[in-house]
Amino acid sequence: MQPRSLGPTRRPGPSRYPGPRRFAGPPTSFIVITVAVIQIVGTLFSAGRQDAPRPLDVLAILLLLAGPAGLAFRKRAPQLMLPIALVATGAYLALGYPWGPIVLSLALAVIMTAAAGLRWQAWAGAGVAAAAVIAAAALAGDDNWPVRASAGVAWAAILVLIGQGIRRRSERFAEYRRRRESAEKAERDEYRLTLARDIHDVVAHSLSMINVQASVALHVGADDPAKLRPALEAIKAASKESLTEVRQLLGVLREDIPLAPAARPTLVRIPELVKNAEVGGLQVTLTDNANHQLVGSAQQEAAYRIIQEALTNVGRHSGARSAVVRIAQTAESLTVTVEDDGGGMGGALPGNGLTGMRERAAALGGTLTLGELHPGLRVQATLPAPQEGNLP
Repeated sequence: MQPRSLGPTRRPGPSRYPGPRRFAGPPTSFIVITVAVIQIVGTLFSAGRQDAPRPLDVLAILLLLAGPAGLAFRKRAPQLMLPIALVATGAYLALGYPWGPIVLSLALAVIMTAAAGLRWQAWAGAGVAAAAVIAAAALAGDDNWPVRASAGVAWAAILVLIGQGIRRRSERFAEYRRRRESAEKAERDEYRLTLARDIHDVVAHSLSMINVQASVALHVGADDPAKLRPALEAIKAASKESLTEVRQLLGVLREDIPLAPAARPTLVRIPELVKNAEVGGLQVTLTDNANHQLVGSAQQEAAYRIIQEALTNVGRHSGARSAVVRIAQTAESLTVTVEDDGGGMGGALPGNGLTGMRERAAALGGTLTLGELHPGLRVQATLPAPQEGNLP
């Protein structure tokens, strides 16, 4: 008797949904220090080449540091960045200190405010800065002040749009991450369901066979010793098979054996199921009208497992004396039917076995139905034919 496969069970490993990694940007401390150094060093360098109304002093240095310091609120309180940068930059320029890269902190504050989702505050701050540029250009009496004013307004708008672009990219990444986590959770849930079905199919079935065959051995041991040896041999074979399957299942859980063994259940092994059921005293009639070469491997495995579980339920719960297994094939589907003459469902709720059969059929786009026969129960599964190219 060949050991049954665990089927296409797959343990979720590293994500199968690779995508762009999130770019969180440089650390806030790095931004603050870099901007502060650029503003101080750049202003000191440019001040020596200008005739500014007011030389650099301690207040100028404090104003040059205030803008970068405001950027430190990037994550804790982003709404404070732009007001601090506006006040520091406006005060520095209004007091007549030498021109330099003082506007760097203001530009970054506009971008970061928009990137933080404070769109209206970013546009308001950019508008204030643009108005200040227009006023300064007009008061300077420069004939080209409209050009300078237009350039200032354009740059203010561009900075806000850059920040909004960063914000949209962050939102797209967050949405991608949510989809990826949802897909990975669905994969883990599917793995658990598949593993639960495999545990039920390959372990519970074998143990059930051992139980039934042991009962037969106890029954015939005293009255008909000639039948005792076949029953004990069947118990030995079933227990050996069950032990092999338990070891294989533990290997899957420990990930030290392949997760998709080659020996998957097929329709060819249905007579083996029938023989095992007959050892327990059930009379089984098998009718197989399917062309196995035209049935996909997934459909064959599902059909095998459904028939296996149905016969197990007949032997354990129904009290039936006979059962009929039919396998029929059309161009569109494969249909497997198991009928018995037992007590039927008797009002009982479906257990794990019936749930697993339904899940196997549904996974292939098929259906599984139950029908009372008075007496008996009919279990019928219809599995759609595989698309061309998926045949074994």
